[in-house]
Amino acid sequence: MPNENTDVLIVGGGVIGLATALALLEAGRSVCVIEATYVGAGASHGNCGTLTPSHAPPLAAPGVVTEALRSLLHPDAPLYVSPKFDFQRWRWLLRFALRSNTRDWETSARGKYALLTDSRARIEDWVARYAMDCQFERSGEDYVFRSEHAMQHEMKEVPLLKALGLRPEVIDGPTYEAMEPALRPGLVGALRFDSDAMLRPDQWLSCLAAQVTRLGGRILEHTPLQSLSKIRDGWQAQSGETNFNAKDVVIATGAWSPLMSKMLDSPWLRGVIQPGKGYSITYDPPEIVPKRPLVLRDCSVCVTAWEGGYRLGSTMEFSGYNTDLNEKRLNALTRGAHAFLHAPVGPRVQERWFGWRPMSVDDMPLLGPVPGKPNLWLATGHGMMGVSMSAGTGQLMADLITGAPPVIDPRPYAPARFV
Repeated sequence: MPNENTDVLIVGGGVIGLATALALLEAGRSVCVIEATYVGAGASHGNCGTLTPSHAPPLAAPGVVTEALRSLLHPDAPLYVSPKFDFQRWRWLLRFALRSNTRDWETSARGKYALLTDSRARIEDWVARYAMDCQFERSGEDYVFRSEHAMQHEMKEVPLLKALGLRPEVIDGPTYEAMEPALRPGLVGALRFDSDAMLRPDQWLSCLAAQVTRLGGRILEHTPLQSLSKIRDGWQAQSGETNFNAKDVVIATGAWSPLMSKMLDSPWLRGVIQPGKGYSITYDPPEIVPKRPLVLRDCSVCVTAWEGGYRLGSTMEFSGYNTDLNEKRLNALTRGAHAFLHAPVGPRVQERWFGWRPMSVDDMPLLGPVPGKPNLWLATGHGMMGVSMSAGTGQLMADLITGAPPVIDPRPYAPARFV
């Protein structure tokens, strides 16, 4: 077989793999990215594109288990768990349930906030430095409420957000309606987060891939990893008829990471990550769109608008690697938008989409060395925050691999916490 040599081989051509490649190239390493299908085929493509330190509180929150159990009878609920028995899924859910307490929730929130905040600033820096045309905007983001119950539930998180360093602005319903004419009357209130931002995720992926190539990195699509073996000076990865020899290998395969546990000789990984299925619908923009990204909190629908596009997204479905484009869940997005917006949908559907997010049991990414496997690294488990955490993850992984002082404390994200 022909051999190709590189300092770092990155397995996975999604937003995390590409951001890691860019940071390593900046640090002077040679990099090759191999992708089983095509760049951006995973969860980041249909993301709503918000960059959100405000989303630091994890899914594993007090009360979420009760919500999940109620969803068994409501397949269009924002959080849905399929009642079909699957040993790995229900084992994961049990571990997730044990994490859904105040202490662990606050611990994960602090870890997520540090990475989200670093990434938010770093994305803006990369966009400016490399002239990336991805519709980046310092937009902020607003959570809006039509029910007092939903708003009071959200307000319970405000003390934690303030302790982290965020300063959400509380706005009453009539005042907010005057500020945002896209919304129907009847709002109870809103929370405004001015530090959040937005970009168009498919364009962000394209910009990352283009910059990796400009800096000398290689990106090979339709190149699935078929085997991985330790060699004296690092690792040898086989794909098709090519062997890739690298000192370091980074596994950035998102929701597919647990399926690689046998190849990585790390059976513990299969019990740590589950695919969490998300949905979105992208339209041509309607006649009136919100001025900034919105989260319609009563129904957990995210609304973003870019030049030439308008997206409704979110929901979380635990049903394994189910490939159905569930009409009930898509309809829940448009139903939620109709309750809030004067023009809830656009005149033409551009895309109806689903993707699997890599959900870890503590809703925190796994960033760092694979226990017991020198020079083998994980960069996965970002849940719903892959785009938001992309640049921060890339820099942290580059720091760890090159031995540079890390920009943020890597300990909260170490894969070893699960072994």
